[in-house]
Amino acid sequence: MPQVTRAGEPMEVAGTLPTVGETAPALTLTNVELKDVTLDDYAGKRKVLNIVPSVDTPTCATSARRFNEVASTLPETVVLVISADLPFATLRFCGAEGLDDVETLSTFRHPEFREAWGVAFKNNRMEGLCARAVVVLDADDRVLHSELVSEIKNEPDYDAALAALK
Repeated sequence: MPQVTRAGEPMEVAGTLPTVGETAPALTLTNVELKDVTLDDYAGKRKVLNIVPSVDTPTCATSARRFNEVASTLPETVVLVISADLPFATLRFCGAEGLDDVETLSTFRHPEFREAWGVAFKNNRMEGLCARAVVVLDADDRVLHSELVSEIKNEPDYDAALAALK
C-alpha cells in the first residue's frame, strides 16, 4: 500500500492512483443538487480532479481557490473538487468563497471511489476521507497527469497539473 504522511506520521492509502496514459476508472459521485454524476456527464471536456480530504481544512480550501482562479482560463475544461464533505457543506464553502468556476462532488454515497482511484486512507484516523491528489484527464478520459501528494498538509504541484493541459 502506498503511504502519505500527515505532519510526518505515515498514513496508509489503499488502491492505485490512475497513471499517465491509462484510461481513468469509472466514477460516480454526488453533486450539490444531490444528483449522482459520472465522467460521462463531462464528456468531451478535459477534467482536473482536485481530490481533497475536506474543504474545511486550510490546504484543501487553498487548492480549491487556486484551481478556481485558473479554471475560467482553461478552454473546454472542468475543474472538479472531490471530497467526502456533504454537498451542503461544499455549496456553502463555494458560496462563501465566491468560487464559481469549480464544481464540487462528494464521495459520501460512493465510498468505492476512494479505493478505485487510489486515495482511500486505511487503518488510520483519516479513514473515510480522501488522500490529497490531482488527476488531469483529456476529453477522452485518458490520464495526462497524476499526483498523490506525499504530505497531506502540502499543496499539489499546480504548475505540473496545468502544464499537462497545454
